[in-house]
Amino acid sequence: MNDGTIWLPEQASTLAPEIDALFYFVYWTSIVLFVGVVGAMLYFAYKYRRQHPGERPAPVKENKLLEISWIVIPTILVLIVFTWGFQSFVKMGTAPPNSYEITVTGEQWNWSFTYPNGTSITNELHVPVGRPVRLKMSSSDVIHSFFVPVFRTKQDVLPDRYTYLWFEATETGTFKAFCTEYCGTQHSAMDAKVVVHEQGDFQQWVKTGGGVADMPPAEYGKVLYERQGCNACHSLDGSDGTGPTWQGLYGTKNHPLSGGETVTVDANYLRESILQPGAKIAAGDGNVMPSNYNSLSERQVTSLIAFMKQQSDKTLDSGGAPLEGSAGAAQ
Repeated sequence: MNDGTIWLPEQASTLAPEIDALFYFVYWTSIVLFVGVVGAMLYFAYKYRRQHPGERPAPVKENKLLEISWIVIPTILVLIVFTWGFQSFVKMGTAPPNSYEITVTGEQWNWSFTYPNGTSITNELHVPVGRPVRLKMSSSDVIHSFFVPVFRTKQDVLPDRYTYLWFEATETGTFKAFCTEYCGTQHSAMDAKVVVHEQGDFQQWVKTGGGVADMPPAEYGKVLYERQGCNACHSLDGSDGTGPTWQGLYGTKNHPLSGGETVTVDANYLRESILQPGAKIAAGDGNVMPSNYNSLSERQVTSLIAFMKQQSDKTLDSGGAPLEGSAGAAQ
């Protein structure tokens, strides 16, 4: 694997060497031209400097060879870059027929990945090594852009339409993906892990639903809390966030809502808040929770609620009262 340079990160896809080769062709050509132009400028400035106060310069006559050269040579270089770049562009936009397709949804401020068997995961893209992967992408809110530096792939993700990109990973490991289109206050935190597996390990990962098939509800809920991006807005330690902290939330009585009324935070309220996030908004919080959570399965919803309940159980004393300093104690 190419470990990268001062200019570019490591290469981890079949497209990366071709993209890098074009980059370095432009880079070194620019250096040669810069040195040549600046060097000639300095040389002629010195050679033809005025040496005597009364010296009169002789008129410069035309030079057909020079004039043709500085027209033809740049034209050839531009045509080389255009042809090379266009061929790479077409290649990057044409996925092989045997590509493995994954559906990607961008939303403020998470990436969701759905596999052909229904497995869904947030902020983690799992792919096999040595097989083309095609991403079918759309946005549920604003314009995003999906970029994996080590694969040299980047594509805007738009609302109400699909865009596509493909790659074939050449190395196993864990890499980073980023959103490179400003999309709101937490844009800089909208990244994801790209995990490249061996073929057999990837098939097993997909078959087991990401390794969560036999997990107890609360344990699976913890996985969902991270994978579905809940941790971006809801803390577990009582600290402030975009949404209410989950510490001590379950079982809270008289929980204030934005309309002035109150509610008891039980399983029914939490289910409604997950599936219909705009129905009852907590006081002090905006209606910013993505609506795509209504696609969660029954097991996923139940597991998230079990995990929330577990966070409240941790803040209760042996008699069932909230511990001092917990969110429940403040209600």
